Amino acid sequence: MASAETDYYSLLEIERSADDGTIKSSYRRLAMRWHPDKNPGDAEAEARFKSISEAYDVLKDPQKRAAYDRFGHEAFKQGMSGGGGGQAGAGFSDLGDIFETIFGSAFGGGGGRQQARRGADLRYDMEIGLEEAFHGKQAEIEIEVSAKCEPCDGKGAEPGTGTRRCNLCGGHGQVRAQQGFFMVERTCPTCHGRGEVIEKPCRNCRGEGRVDTPQKLEVNVPPGVDTGTRIRLGGKGEAGPFGSPPGDLYIFIHIRRHGVFEREGTNLVTRVPITFTRAALGGEIEIPGLDGERIGIDIPAGIQSGKQLRKRGAGMPVLQARGRGDLVIEIMVETPTKLSVRQKEILRELQETETGDETPQSKRFFDRIKEAFGG
Repeated sequence: MASAETDYYSLLEIERSADDGTIKSSYRRLAMRWHPDKNPGDAEAEARFKSISEAYDVLKDPQKRAAYDRFGHEAFKQGMSGGGGGQAGAGFSDLGDIFETIFGSAFGGGGGRQQARRGADLRYDMEIGLEEAFHGKQAEIEIEVSAKCEPCDGKGAEPGTGTRRCNLCGGHGQVRAQQGFFMVERTCPTCHGRGEVIEKPCRNCRGEGRVDTPQKLEVNVPPGVDTGTRIRLGGKGEAGPFGSPPGDLYIFIHIRRHGVFEREGTNLVTRVPITFTRAALGGEIEIPGLDGERIGIDIPAGIQSGKQLRKRGAGMPVLQARGRGDLVIEIMVETPTKLSVRQKEILRELQETETGDETPQSKRFFDRIKEAFGG
């Protein structure tokens, strides 16, 4: 063991905040430099190589590094856990309390068999049309997911056989190792925390307790969903290992672009071009709604391009609630580009009768020009 005065970070020529990649890179560089094969017969190089390896062995391990950062070399000296009131253990009731204080309750104290892990959650992206988002729909999807192995009922053992208690951990699922005054508790590498070992693995799932299986599922898409809406199907995710509970399946909704309407929350927005005669005289137009009904829109006489009209309650349904948003109609006055000879004559006759009062915005603009440029 390196002397107490030799700092591990200094040995590896790194800062105390160095990340794992920096630690590994520095160790490789120094180990290559001081390796005994490159320095035959050099006792100092051999000692330096051992110190570097010792430092790396501690700092590459998150648990050991945390202990070293807090207690220094004292964390790894033997005999510090004795009951004779050693100062290094002052303030802790037992070794489990010490380890729990540093690494949290998940690592400290009582041990015991590892709880069964829940299966992983899954994601499925579903694209639907705006009409389907309006009305809602029942959709069938097919996914391949790890499901519980039926022959072994998810236990991983060949039918008719069983499990035995793990000899390494004695059925606890955890193994302990003394490191200085620390009692380090880790998941058993033999049974992986189960406390049991399968005597004869199931041939169907090879001891995993689950197999990849295609599944067809019914999904209820409620009215009013929007892009980003998440639908949860509980227990339809990956099967948990060795019969533990499955995860969930999350359906993420994406709405396809619509040819007429754009969606803004619960509101629907559409841009409607009208003729300049309709804009001047006013009238009523109709557009089809997503519910299949015709929506009548009153155009006030003299409406200007860009003006927005609102139809209350003609928008999208509110998700999982009553009511609907609004339909917003943005008017675009279209100037004709193809006129007959007669139409042009009519427009010239109209032009000859204009006084400027018919278009007050234009009149005000040109009056400002006259004022700005002196007539």
